[in-house]
Amino acid sequence: MMLARVADSLYWIGRYVERAEHLSRLAVVMLNANLDRTDAAAQAAHIALAAVGDPDPHRAAQVFQSAHALALDKEDHGSVLVSLSRARENARQVRDQITTETWERLNLLYLKVIDPGVEEAFADDAAGFLQEIIADLHLFKGAADATMSHGEGWRFMLAGIYIERAQLMARLLEVCFSEGQRPVAADHIALMSLLRMACALEPYLRVYTADINPRFILEFLLFDEDFPRSIRFATERIEESLAHLSRRLEGERADALRLAGRLNARLKYADAEEVEAAGAHSLLAAVADECAAIHEAIYDTFVAYPLELSLPA
Repeated sequence: MMLARVADSLYWIGRYVERAEHLSRLAVVMLNANLDRTDAAAQAAHIALAAVGDPDPHRAAQVFQSAHALALDKEDHGSVLVSLSRARENARQVRDQITTETWERLNLLYLKVIDPGVEEAFADDAAGFLQEIIADLHLFKGAADATMSHGEGWRFMLAGIYIERAQLMARLLEVCFSEGQRPVAADHIALMSLLRMACALEPYLRVYTADINPRFILEFLLFDEDFPRSIRFATERIEESLAHLSRRLEGERADALRLAGRLNARLKYADAEEVEAAGAHSLLAAVADECAAIHEAIYDTFVAYPLELSLPA
């Protein structure tokens, strides 16, 4: 088993990279929707900001400033800049565990967001700047997939990516499909913005053609087993990664895998019609809570476990 500090750093690289990509995409969709100056644009801004815990309508009306804060606020621990800085610092600490190609992609991203000219670049073309960040993050993930050995370190990074993705998607959907309310994104254009926030517009259209329907969107982003950003797909990957990591553990220390299996089964065997009838809020809240429990179990098992458990009897 690898060192706890190494596992911790690789896990958090995955989480921070996924968070940076998600926030960048939310900001891009807000900025592009705002070009129309319609009610749908205001809905898109509200959805994006509420999904990151900032439902203030005044902030939603200030789209450029809000997008700037999501991207470059040094004081906001959830901003793109801070996420990339923390991912890069974790990578620096485990430089010997990742490949040169992976390190270079992440380091170049970090240098881009701390460059003295970053404010001017953002002001000149905010959406273009953020699209470049997203493209560079895709390059980082591709370099990691293509050049890193797919052993324990890789699995810790994957677990981080997919736990973060499942939580972020659950928060985004909970904003739009809260129990007892009509969907927040009811307008056709706002629904398309929601799909773009999930990087799901084209995959959704391939399944449902041009029927932009709130029910189908919820079903697709929750249960589609082939779409990489659905919650069902993420829970499958979480369980797979933890099954690989838990192979050498004794039964009583496999809590993370047990929790991941339970969450995956909840999504795998859920009935879409029952979820629609009862409201999606309880399921989405359970996804967020169980991902948090899996995170704690990963720490208890692989990072902060008592020393005597790692020593032979």
